[in-house]
Amino acid sequence: MSDSKRASGILLHPTSLPGRFGIGDLGQPAYRFADFLAAGAQSFWQVLPLGPTGFGDSPYQCLSAFAGNPLLISLDGLATEGLLDSRELTHAPQFPVRTVDFPAVIAFKGDMLRKAFDRFRSAAGGKARDDFSAFIRKHARWLEDYALYQALKDAQGGRPWSEWPRALALREPEALSSAGKELEHEIEAVKFCQYLFFKQWLELREHCHRCGIRIIGDIPIFVAYDSADVWAHPRLFKLNRDGTLKVVAGVPPDYFSATGQRWGNPIYNWSRLRKDGYRWWVERFRSVFELTDVVRVDHFRGFAACWEIPAREPTAVKGRWVKVPGMQILNAVKQEFDELPVIAEDLGVITPDVIALRERFGFPGMRILQFAFRDEENIDLPHNYVANTVVYTGTHDNDTAVGWFHSQAGKGSTRSAEQIERERAFCLEYLNTTGKEIHWDFIRAVLASVSATAIIPLQDVLGLDSSARMNTPATQEGNWRWRFAAEDITPAARDRLKRLTELYGRRQIFL
Repeated sequence: MSDSKRASGILLHPTSLPGRFGIGDLGQPAYRFADFLAAGAQSFWQVLPLGPTGFGDSPYQCLSAFAGNPLLISLDGLATEGLLDSRELTHAPQFPVRTVDFPAVIAFKGDMLRKAFDRFRSAAGGKARDDFSAFIRKHARWLEDYALYQALKDAQGGRPWSEWPRALALREPEALSSAGKELEHEIEAVKFCQYLFFKQWLELREHCHRCGIRIIGDIPIFVAYDSADVWAHPRLFKLNRDGTLKVVAGVPPDYFSATGQRWGNPIYNWSRLRKDGYRWWVERFRSVFELTDVVRVDHFRGFAACWEIPAREPTAVKGRWVKVPGMQILNAVKQEFDELPVIAEDLGVITPDVIALRERFGFPGMRILQFAFRDEENIDLPHNYVANTVVYTGTHDNDTAVGWFHSQAGKGSTRSAEQIERERAFCLEYLNTTGKEIHWDFIRAVLASVSATAIIPLQDVLGLDSSARMNTPATQEGNWRWRFAAEDITPAARDRLKRLTELYGRRQIFL
């Protein structure tokens, strides 16, 4: 991303879009949201990782680093193509409007996708079959392993691969061959869902481009233990011989948690990755750039050092920093691409080596306005920004601006009552406001700032409270469920966003 062009955008994961099937998808509401962005003078649509989610429904704990989430497939789109009968969709359950009931959605959409696959097998024409075959060939590097993994996981009742029969968990060739034959239909169905996801997503991306909107994607630096990546390539990770974890990733105690965050992800075997020139990382970047235009690297500091926690430890307190060959990895990636449009998520404990690595590649770092009001020297205060940064009112891990402003001690907050009041008072003085429309005060502050790019969660444009929070770090339940209804986006909010965006010189439409 260039620091010479001022622009702004909205953070919204597609699962939060409105729609009648219980979860946002890649159908018409997504196209209308892109149109809203264009009408509001925005340049970017930022999304969270797009992979298939597992336990906890977190997009940061995906079953594959390369696959797409089949829950995002538009059923209306399949009906238009003749893969579903529209009458089948009229009997959909009554889903909640502003939250995602993941178990209900998974059951209903899974049934519909199976029907679409059966119809495709029995009635698809030659062109569609050729396109499907071409997709399989193009993505064979990861698709073959993922399809087998997902079919096996379904056959094992959804259990993680570490709990499968030993021969399957440790990928004994005879067991895999036998399973591949037995589950042939299911494996092809998994591939078909990936074909549908990629087809619909790339069509949506093309519409965004026609609107002058570019998509910011997201790469979590770590992958889930229960994933096709770890199951298919165990030697790329620090595992014991029996496949169990030696160490897990996380972060030390910080603003979000007094005991740190124990994410539970496996950590890479860096020496093994080096032997083939870090090809796994090169292909991972290639995959996300196929779907998005800019990539936010989550936990960028993990390219300098990882917080390694012994797998037996229940919290992140007893971890240690371990050096990572990030320079070599990013050099290998950079050699493969003409440009490397990356945003470095450099939040948390940032040391000089992290800063040096980010500056070596010219990546913009991040600033979070909600973090700004702890003290007068804070780098998150707008007067301390530099141009080559991306500023957010808050991220998916933050409360909404309204929720933050009205927060209280003891209600999921790690801050004391005294600290909350001190930050609130400083915020009011700094922004010269009464706090009546604190979300617009936040929006104005980030848009007016010197940061080249400003990103605003849709919840802040809509002025929503803590009930619209997307994720609360270090918690296991109730996350990732928020959705908005179509009527929540008003012409007044759109026009106000447009006026402020243009006022501060951020109308930068990419056509």
